[in-house]
Amino acid sequence: MKLNLKRPIVFFDLETTGVDTAKDRIVEVSMIKIMPDGEEIVRTRRINPQMHIPEQATAIHGITDDDVKDCPTFAQVAKSMAQFIDGCDFGGFNSNRFDLPMLVEEFLRAGVDVDFRRRRFVDVQNIFHKMEQRTLVAAYKFYCDKNLEEAHSAEADTRATYEVLMAQLDRYPELQNDVAALADFSERGQTADFAGRIGYNDKQEEVFNFGKYKGRRVEDVFREEPSYYAWMMNGDFPLYTKKVITEIYLRLKNS
Repeated sequence: MKLNLKRPIVFFDLETTGVDTAKDRIVEVSMIKIMPDGEEIVRTRRINPQMHIPEQATAIHGITDDDVKDCPTFAQVAKSMAQFIDGCDFGGFNSNRFDLPMLVEEFLRAGVDVDFRRRRFVDVQNIFHKMEQRTLVAAYKFYCDKNLEEAHSAEADTRATYEVLMAQLDRYPELQNDVAALADFSERGQTADFAGRIGYNDKQEEVFNFGKYKGRRVEDVFREEPSYYAWMMNGDFPLYTKKVITEIYLRLKNS
């Protein structure tokens, strides 16, 4: 089956120093851009994270400090990567929860402005979990009848994710072959920021998804307790979360 595309979609996978999007960094990124005519363009590169790669991370993806010491930093490749993904939707495995927030943070740290708000995000893991409740290795075996060699290699995982989505479309006729529909189906819940700290209520108003003000409107909290905005800005929150709450704070100040 050919994926029905109105614009290119980039399947991607990241290997990182850890799972904290605010503190950890990318060490390898692989992207497969699928064009509407079916052409595939593959880009895989290792990144110098400018920090020590913990041994527990190396145990998963096999990448050491020596492997990336001569590689470019993310800041050095950010502009060319932004050009590569310009105008594209995105697909990944657990990408909405981890890979996408991490990628957004790296672009912000590099000072490269990439507008992700008009993109569609197809999380193949969410489709898989809604349909079968498995992992990527099991998904690849279940849908494609293949063993996933070199699991946790960014390119192997990326290609497997793309193949699994193709197989899912073949297996489930109720899945619409359309990126917008797939993004909606694979979404776990709409959030204002990629880390999921700021969500929406039934009136599409921003609310906190964590802490003592969970469920309360962000505007109400900032109006009653302006110091909470300062606390978040000085805290260990992802840069994109800080960008979102700053927009809300300025909107409130200017109203």
